[in-house]
Amino acid sequence: MSEVAKPSGHERIETSNLLMIVLILAVVAVGGLVEIVPLYFQRSTTQPAPGVKPYTALQLAGRDVYLREGCYNCHSQMIRPLLAETLRYGTYSRAGEFVYDHPFQWGSKRTGPDLHRVGGKYSDEWQRLHLNNPRDLVPESNMPAYPWLEKTQVASQEMAQRMTALRRVGVPYSDEEIAKAAADTAGKTELDALVAYLQVLGTAVK
Repeated sequence: MSEVAKPSGHERIETSNLLMIVLILAVVAVGGLVEIVPLYFQRSTTQPAPGVKPYTALQLAGRDVYLREGCYNCHSQMIRPLLAETLRYGTYSRAGEFVYDHPFQWGSKRTGPDLHRVGGKYSDEWQRLHLNNPRDLVPESNMPAYPWLEKTQVASQEMAQRMTALRRVGVPYSDEEIAKAAADTAGKTELDALVAYLQVLGTAVK
């Protein structure tokens, strides 16, 4: 009687679900590490681009409002290095522009226009009117209105704590900036803060 041929290594992998899953996870993990780890040692991804500064207390409060209201669900903050994108939105995004963002707001969703280079494109008053009722300025807009922002005060007493937490992860806030955070945001509305945040987006790199 002839001996039964032993299955090859390839056959064992294909016939074992558990082994196949383990090997796939191992390959994906190694591939991910090879792509991601080198980025932590490149200056272009870990050092701020020239002109980039940490957000002021008011701008930081505005960014918190931006995240809370889900603005990133419709507005990307990443301009891709494609001709059509740069012609419409401006210079493509660079990692060094976002080293102080935790978390950064890169994304692909773009129901509304990209906001990365919106800073200074419109006046403060335009931004206020647009946030209160977008259709007053853009009749075809499907963006919701945010009238409550001008009636809600910034939680100024929380800003020093927020800035201290960001300093722990590398944002270079000074003791003086943290000490002044409450005073710099006192009496400001969330609308003031959000407009301040929008007006600084993309202004460091032209």
